Amino acid sequence: MVDISAIAARLDAAAQRAEAIPQITGETGELPLADAYAIQRAAIDHRLARGATLVGMKMGFTSEAKMAQMGLKDQIWGRLTSDMVVVNGGAIDRARFIHPRVEPEVAVRLKAPLAGEVTREEALAAVDAVAAALEIIDSRYENFRFALGDVVADNASSSAFVVGPWLAADTDVSDVAMEMRVDGEIAETGTSAAILGDPIRSLVAAARLAGVAGLTLQPGWTVMLGGATAAAAIGEARTVSLDAGHLGRVGFTIEGGAA
Repeated sequence: MVDISAIAARLDAAAQRAEAIPQITGETGELPLADAYAIQRAAIDHRLARGATLVGMKMGFTSEAKMAQMGLKDQIWGRLTSDMVVVNGGAIDRARFIHPRVEPEVAVRLKAPLAGEVTREEALAAVDAVAAALEIIDSRYENFRFALGDVVADNASSSAFVVGPWLAADTDVSDVAMEMRVDGEIAETGTSAAILGDPIRSLVAAARLAGVAGLTLQPGWTVMLGGATAAAAIGEARTVSLDAGHLGRVGFTIEGGAA
């Protein structure tokens, strides 16, 4: 039997202390996805008990190449909470993180509830605005190594996110060139088409996966639709910026020494 409460508490403590822990699957063997998502929810409940609120959902494994590499047929997801929000142009404290990485994404803000099987048109009708975004991922596991169940339990490695200027919901996000710089040097380039071929397909998937979990995506929530490129290590960097063409620019600075 998997001790969901105990593992969730360990993951929450690891995140709070910015201290890596061994993989869950290294101790218990294969971790069923149902148990992994139960651990994720229980770990997030610790944050909510401290006063954070749910503000959205993040999608993971939205690269078809990555899914094939991992032997997956579906995406994974995590929860976004208010204590993960970083203002565009704001600063993060390096000491909050263990081994942070960053990836460029597309985000949407909802104006209507969304859950279950929906069409692309129904998903778009629930969108209030779109934006370029950056997600800071930071596995709570030693050496950034994990199996599928581990990463799901660990909130899909999500740690913080920064959203650029919100734009009209009908702004085209299907194939936007993205250039991410770390300390002024190009770290990754790509296109939003890498997100399931069209980021809105990721929103459709988010609604479906939320419905399976008994969760409804709420008006005002942000949905991070997945990485457009591989993640880049932040290391000792002081600045991260993303130029996303007509979606605008988004970035943040890093304060403090290495965690």
